[in-house]
Amino acid sequence: MLLEIDDISVYYGKIAALKGISVDVAEGEIVALIGANGAGKTTTLKTVSGLRAVTKGAIRLRGQDITRVPGHKRVALGLCQAPEGRGVFPGLTVLENLYMGAYIRKDELKADIDRVFTLFPRLAERKDQAGGTLSGGEQQMLAIGRALMAQPKVLLLDEPSMGLAPKVIQLIFQIIKEINEQGVTVLLVEQNASQALALADRAYVLETGRVVRSATGRELLHDPSVRAAYLGGDVSA
Repeated sequence: MLLEIDDISVYYGKIAALKGISVDVAEGEIVALIGANGAGKTTTLKTVSGLRAVTKGAIRLRGQDITRVPGHKRVALGLCQAPEGRGVFPGLTVLENLYMGAYIRKDELKADIDRVFTLFPRLAERKDQAGGTLSGGEQQMLAIGRALMAQPKVLLLDEPSMGLAPKVIQLIFQIIKEINEQGVTVLLVEQNASQALALADRAYVLETGRVVRSATGRELLHDPSVRAAYLGGDVSA
C-alpha cells in the first residue's frame, strides 16, 4: 500500500478532531474523502502532510512510518499538498510560485515547468503575472502546478473546486484525472461530492471525525443514503 492512515486520532486542545480514522491509498488511485463541514476531512490531509500532530495511530508511506517525520521532510519523501484556499504567493509571479514548489530540489526544473504549462496553458500565458492578480480558477491551477513541482508520489488536494465557476470546476477535475493518468496518486478532499465520487476509484465518508462508509466512488455515488446526505437526493448523475 502506498499510503496508510492507520487509526489516527488528532486533537485541537481537548477537542477530538479525528477519532481513529483509517484510510488506505494504493499506488495509482484517486481516493476521495467526503463529508459535511467539520467532519475532519481537511484535518486528515493536514495530518498526513505533517501540519497536525498525531495523538494516536500511525501514518505510513510505502511501509515507512512517517508519523513523526517533519512536514518538509515528507515533501522530500513524496507527499505534497495543494491547500484549501490555494495559498499562492501573491507578490511572486506565476513562474516564481512554481519555483517555490521545487524548493527541495537541486536538479533541472525545465521539464517540470513545461509539464505544468502543458497541463495549464493559461499559466503559461500569465507566467510573468503576479499570483495575487490571477482569477480564482487560475490560482487553483497555480496551487496544483506548484505542488507538482515537488514531483510528488501522492498529491493531496484540499477542496480544489471551492469558489469556482462550474466550467472551471469541470476543467480542474479533468486535469486531476490527467495528472493521475500520468502516474501521480491522488488523495482528494472535496465538498462537491458528486464530482469527487464520479472521479474517484474509491472513497471514504467522514462524519464527526470518524469513517462511517467506504466503497468505490461509483458505489457511493449511487448509494441512496449518501445521495440523500451529500448529493441532495439527486439520482441523475
